[in-house]
Amino acid sequence: MRKWHRWLVVFFGVFLLWIAGTGVAMQVVGLFEGDHDEPAAAQVAGPRPAERPERKDDLRHEIMELHSGESFGALGTVINTLSGVALLFFSFSGLWMYIQMWRNRAKRNLKPGWFWK
Repeated sequence: MRKWHRWLVVFFGVFLLWIAGTGVAMQVVGLFEGDHDEPAAAQVAGPRPAERPERKDDLRHEIMELHSGESFGALGTVINTLSGVALLFFSFSGLWMYIQMWRNRAKRNLKPGWFWK
């Protein structure tokens, strides 16, 4: 498992950093624009007559397209989806490796604990 974890991160690490960076950028832009989504209850009631139409050229939308991979076409969307699967794998394999190290530590009668040096 450790070998797969190390090899896959070489490829997917770049994409995961890209997704994380654009996700943070979307949140920061959203905070500075002050353009927050309405609560679900307000959306159910329907649009208000004086509501501002959604702009497709705003910065947050552009960052969202970069974040989702849509800017790079079908290949970008596929890579984005595979990166999500890779993130699940890295989470599972990292947890599994930690559990294995913890078990091995307990077998050798070393100092018990959740964290060690």
